[in-house]
Amino acid sequence: MGATIAMQDRRRLTEGLHAHRNLSTPQLVETAIARGEGRLASSGALVAMTGARTGRSPRDKFTVEDDQTRSRVHWGKVNQPFPPEKFHGLLERVLRHMAERDLYIMDLAAGADATYRLDIQVICEYAWHALFVKQLFIRPDPPELATHAPEFIVIAAPEFEAIPERDGVRSSTFILTDFTKRIVLIGGTKYAGEMKKSIFGVMNYLLPERNVFPMHCSANVGADGDSALFFGLSGTGKTTLSADPDRRLIGDDEHGWSPDGVFNFEGGCYAKCIDLTLDKEPQIYNAIRFGSVLENVVLDPRTGEPDYSDIRYTENTRAAYPIEFIANAVIPGIGGHPRNLLFLAADAFGVLPPIAKLTPDQAMYHFLSGYTAKLAGTEAGLGSEPVPEFSTCFGSPFLPLAPAVYAEMLGRRLREHNAQCWLVNTGWSGGAFGTGKRMSLPHTRAIVHAALDGRLAQAEFSTEDAFGLSIPTTCPEVPAELLNPRNAWADKSAYDAQARLLASKFVENFRKFDVPESVRDAGPCTL
Repeated sequence: MGATIAMQDRRRLTEGLHAHRNLSTPQLVETAIARGEGRLASSGALVAMTGARTGRSPRDKFTVEDDQTRSRVHWGKVNQPFPPEKFHGLLERVLRHMAERDLYIMDLAAGADATYRLDIQVICEYAWHALFVKQLFIRPDPPELATHAPEFIVIAAPEFEAIPERDGVRSSTFILTDFTKRIVLIGGTKYAGEMKKSIFGVMNYLLPERNVFPMHCSANVGADGDSALFFGLSGTGKTTLSADPDRRLIGDDEHGWSPDGVFNFEGGCYAKCIDLTLDKEPQIYNAIRFGSVLENVVLDPRTGEPDYSDIRYTENTRAAYPIEFIANAVIPGIGGHPRNLLFLAADAFGVLPPIAKLTPDQAMYHFLSGYTAKLAGTEAGLGSEPVPEFSTCFGSPFLPLAPAVYAEMLGRRLREHNAQCWLVNTGWSGGAFGTGKRMSLPHTRAIVHAALDGRLAQAEFSTEDAFGLSIPTTCPEVPAELLNPRNAWADKSAYDAQARLLASKFVENFRKFDVPESVRDAGPCTL
């Protein structure tokens, strides 16, 4: 079933001299610069600024409530209902707005596995937005374009601002999804990530009915074909840890786990740039070149050199680039069933261990909990301090269906393929945020390598007291005192108090879930 914009409206947007369809990367870069949308960095990447909105706007995101969605969507704070008649009125006004402007139209797809692929069309008001989606989604080859029939359409109108009293939205910004018309309507925000994440939400809605488990995770594969999945929210290390020179990247953010294996939803990567260096993250650093897009990155006014440490606009600086810019990436992005799943948490409390081996019940508990620290800049409206956050299934902002749908699929896949889950703390050690230190990337990489190549499974394990987690007593290339988080704190009583505080937050959050007692009992021990 295709997207349903009236034919005359489609023609208003996609035909005529104002409509520029499937332009090449050089054409889009040249156009963006000529229109004043961005400038080139010394690396050749196009740099664009997003203004006031430097991250997602979750309070401005709505789903049309109609006969198809009323009983399926998990309504609430994340999935806010929107009336069909209000959507229709806003769509008409956006169409009139777009018909008067140059438009940049990209015919793309989501889903590397052709069996589950979703053809999409993105209609952009900015040339740099068109370049962004071209690099992040799957780019059909010319024969595929000849038969391309969009099943979902994204309309991005950053210059159109809604009037809340008239349009039924909260602010001038809106991100609306109509699953019946198969349209995503975005306005009032220049932040390009809204386009990417909207299609992720669409896939999360459509694929469970086809026995595909949609996941907010990165994925890579080792030399012997062993796939690994990295779950976690923004800033926890999904992109960094999966972009590993010793393993081949399948994808950095969104995947499906089908009866045949895992596959990437996208054709590109969207990496955080804060404090990016060649030494720490060579694959990402080297991927930022001509054809890439940098968001809100400060350039030296004389040399055009990016300053990745400058966060004057936002900590959520980003780079978007096609996955082939990562050396040795898996193209198309398809892999076998994973042997290991890693749940990443940037623990601002400094309580969780660097790594813990989870039982199946613990895996379900921590998947449903989805704990991390929400870092400033990834969403509009956050202050300068990190906030402890529980995001169900490590991706609740993008899940239209009830958490139980995704949790049940995870449990089934784990049982079917005997995969091992690990909990990895990429956050703080030796103290909370502001006192302790962030886990060093070399140590985290060493821990992950040991888990994936089987060495960690051979180590001796002990049970830590706060959460009842099984932690290794040794790990190659990692100081032993770091492996037990309590040992890393100078003040043990301060650690104990912090552990009790975090445990209470886990327990309070988990009360909303209806799960077997064995899963509930797999939570923290300290009450």
